[in-house]
Amino acid sequence: MNHCSRPLPCDRMRWLPLSVALLVLTPLPATAAASPWQLTPTNTEARFRGLSAVSDRVAWAGGSGGVVLRTVNGGRAWQRVDPPGASALQFRDIHAFDADRAVVLSIGEGTDSRVYRTSDGGRSWQLAFQNAEPKAFYDCLTFFDSRNGIALSDPVDGKFRILSTSDSGRSWSVLPDKGMPPALAKEAAFAASGQCLVSSGRRDAWFATGGGTRSRVFHSDDRGRTWRATESPVAASESAGIFGMAFTGKREGVAVGGDFANATGASTVALTGDGGRTWQAGPSQLGGYRSGIAVRPRSVVAVGPTGSDVSRDGGRSWTRLDGGSFDTVDCTTDGACWASGERGRIARLSYRLP
Repeated sequence: MNHCSRPLPCDRMRWLPLSVALLVLTPLPATAAASPWQLTPTNTEARFRGLSAVSDRVAWAGGSGGVVLRTVNGGRAWQRVDPPGASALQFRDIHAFDADRAVVLSIGEGTDSRVYRTSDGGRSWQLAFQNAEPKAFYDCLTFFDSRNGIALSDPVDGKFRILSTSDSGRSWSVLPDKGMPPALAKEAAFAASGQCLVSSGRRDAWFATGGGTRSRVFHSDDRGRTWRATESPVAASESAGIFGMAFTGKREGVAVGGDFANATGASTVALTGDGGRTWQAGPSQLGGYRSGIAVRPRSVVAVGPTGSDVSRDGGRSWTRLDGGSFDTVDCTTDGACWASGERGRIARLSYRLP
């Protein structure tokens, strides 16, 4: 279901599929060693579930209360660049192309689901899309390249809805749902980390679900026009399912999640090696529910409210990084990683991991 959707509380998370088996060590106390996460001063109490890493110096974050932050100096200082009139909105996903251009998504029923775009570092914003369908609730977005992207809404009239852009987010249109399989009862996505919908390459996208009796992963190889749904081994309920996904290419993926209503309970891991056609359950041995996951060179990083973990073997074994709370994580192809979460927490990962 939607994060902050009916009838769930506003802190609800989302899930994403990634193919990785997890073997986690007993969590270390946060004080046992210096954390590889370097917290940065944001001077806000907003909760940041939307995050986009551009480099080790440039990153953007979207959060509660309509807050959008931008740094161009590695987090030493964050500039607040909220869209005007957005203080009642919840920004749950953001995609930055560089230090100047970014697209941010707000969630919610009806007109609260919006997409804003800036091309001048947040000095001005364009309202690129405002939902007019009362039944729609947009959860997350992804871009295939600098021009083409899609956004995901929970089911409208029994099918998930896809929004598409081909001009870098300046304009959006709803795609026909003829190629979308019917949704299951109560099935929806989780807007917890901006990772319920992910892409790899120029045409492939995946989104993951929960909320009902089964969780599934949907795959498209034509930028969202047609989809195929595959059942996953991840347990689902109103508050449980897959919340985050990451793919290292067209075939290898890892999904993490659990139950956001029980953050210290069993984590969820699912793996695929065939582009999401089939999924296998991985050991539930992370340090609790995980909402975010990202790939960096030679490692995978997962985060959640009870801590973060790193895998150096594609998710087959995991080491605890830190006990601090984060909701989402994003990494660049050259290895820069950022994480964000509650009470204004945004951190940059050092390059020397344990």
